[in-house]
Amino acid sequence: MEQIASKLLNTGMEALVSGCLAALTAQILKFIFYTILNRKIDFRVFTTTGGMPSSHSAGVVALSTAIGIQSGFMSQMFAISMGYAFVVMYDAAGIRRASGKMAVCLNKMMEDFYKHDINAAGTKLKELLGHTPIEVFCGAILGILFAFYFHYIVLM
Repeated sequence: MEQIASKLLNTGMEALVSGCLAALTAQILKFIFYTILNRKIDFRVFTTTGGMPSSHSAGVVALSTAIGIQSGFMSQMFAISMGYAFVVMYDAAGIRRASGKMAVCLNKMMEDFYKHDINAAGTKLKELLGHTPIEVFCGAILGILFAFYFHYIVLM
């Protein structure tokens, strides 16, 4: 384990692995929250978008935080990565969330039009696409905490 940690520490791979593991952690938490709230197990939650916390936010913020830890929080690399993170988080809370709301409306219209037989028109549109601002915020906090934990506890 020490050999792997020494090869990852303060490299681009640390940032990449930190981002990927933070996103995976968010997906696992999302599955746990879903199971507790709905009192049923649905493994499809692991591969879906939307829900608490945002795995997209967790991943890009962990990546950016890891770059900040390594290169400095005033570096150009950190600024570029945070710009990327803001675009991803804006997309998750804005555009994809609006698309999900539109899918709800279209599904309702199709149910009404086809007399509650939506399969006559094809499959239902996916409704849970984006995130609420709090889901994005919680994902970002998870990403920050995960990057610091990964750098200072796991790799050191």
